[in-house]
Amino acid sequence: MNNKSLAFVRLLGIMDDLREKCPWDRKQTMESLRNLTIEETYELADAILDKDLDGIKEELGDLMLHMVFYAKIAEEEKAFDIADVMNNVCEKLINRHPHIYGNVIAENEEEVKKNWEQLKMKEGKKSVLGGVPKSLPAMVKAYRMQDKTAQVGFEWDQLDQVWEKVEEEIEELKEAIESKDAVKIEEEYGDVLFSLINYGRYLKLDPETALERINKKFKRRFEYIETHAPKPLTEMSLEEMDQLWEASKLSALP
Repeated sequence: MNNKSLAFVRLLGIMDDLREKCPWDRKQTMESLRNLTIEETYELADAILDKDLDGIKEELGDLMLHMVFYAKIAEEEKAFDIADVMNNVCEKLINRHPHIYGNVIAENEEEVKKNWEQLKMKEGKKSVLGGVPKSLPAMVKAYRMQDKTAQVGFEWDQLDQVWEKVEEEIEELKEAIESKDAVKIEEEYGDVLFSLINYGRYLKLDPETALERINKKFKRRFEYIETHAPKPLTEMSLEEMDQLWEASKLSALP
């Protein structure tokens, strides 16, 4: 048994111990773990954006623990165990990679993705969008829906066409604002966001990652204002705060 296998078996053994001997771990259910798993996933996402390899290692371990935890609970309920989980994903990967384990030819990433969606439909999926989780954040969900429908040809041919759609949606938003119809404004604003997400996809950008990088930059620069403000922010004018904002760009901050 190699080191990877030994480490995994060790984790399984510790999980058995915790489930038997620790009051907190004994009390947990799939439902009680759900929000904790979501939190751990976001912590991993933060570590990835920060390029924190030690943090990534730690958060991957936390998530691995959660996966083992869910499987342990299911085993106790006689539903499935960790072996069933691992074998199931192995079979799925083999079936969905016929260009590796079969005689299908896929020359590039796009062909692989198209084959993947077609195979899922053959497996009984009723909709191309059926695999998009309902609880995904809206921006991530929009990107995933656009990406999935593109695999069956539902997308523009040229980048210019995508930008024209963005401009069209912006004009419709302006018209809605002039109409003062709150419901229409919200709808058109959503259309603008949706079209911009699609434009980012054509640019090979992940909109969630792009926006989060800007969030982090905004946070750092605003904190510079807070740190260097000569008086309480509530007593400063916008012009005074803007001067510090511009100064933050010249500092060592990104």
